[in-house]
Amino acid sequence: MNTDYSFDQLLEIMRKLRAPGGCPWDAEQTHETLTRYLLEETYEVIEAIDEKSPEHLKEELGDLLLQPVFHAAIAEESGSFSINDVISTLCDKLIRRHPHVFGDLEIKDSNAQIENWEKIKRIEKGDERPSALSGIPVHLPALMKAHKISEKASRVGFDWEHVDQVYAKVMEELHEFEEAWAGGDSARMEDELGDLLFAITNLGRFLNLNPEEALRKTVARFERRFSFVEESLLKQGMSMQSATLEEMNSLWEDAKRKENDVKS
Repeated sequence: MNTDYSFDQLLEIMRKLRAPGGCPWDAEQTHETLTRYLLEETYEVIEAIDEKSPEHLKEELGDLLLQPVFHAAIAEESGSFSINDVISTLCDKLIRRHPHVFGDLEIKDSNAQIENWEKIKRIEKGDERPSALSGIPVHLPALMKAHKISEKASRVGFDWEHVDQVYAKVMEELHEFEEAWAGGDSARMEDELGDLLFAITNLGRFLNLNPEEALRKTVARFERRFSFVEESLLKQGMSMQSATLEEMNSLWEDAKRKENDVKS
């Protein structure tokens, strides 16, 4: 089998899958039905990056590439646009928004480039997006959206001056959550929990730590350690339900020690 395909051959394969006599499932898909797969494939690429496996990353990038190719094929059938239009639009945008590379503008560092990128975007959009917070996707996960919103607010000067102030804000929000908890007010507890999470997101931003990445890695560690506890109990002829909390905690600490030994 030929494994040295070109991009044009990929497009032709996609057209054949969608054409009469092709794949029924592929032919039934719409922009809307494909939305979930676009998200899933993106997260699988991130997982492959975490694994540091070039082979897995290559495969997952291919699955992700299929999504814009699929969407472009659907659009082409209705006469909306083609994959070439997508590529042309992207190339034009990249050239237009990098005048320090494709023009005479001088940019001193990446922060200056981010500011210039946003400035060019505002000019391009005219009066349609007047807010400093414009341009953030509506469907971003909440933690990621909080990070981006606080970044954008910071660029126009709406921010703390020192990280100590942000830390103090985290402690203030924690205290307010404790007050709401003590009062048994569920609605206020929800509000204060949201404020606390937002403050912690800002703390991460000040320390150049991405809260979404931090939480994702913590969840992955929890899954690994939980699996270790389950498997260890199984080897002893026990289950999570039959083990005591002390036994499970002991195995949890074993899992942590093993991870630390690998790191060192």
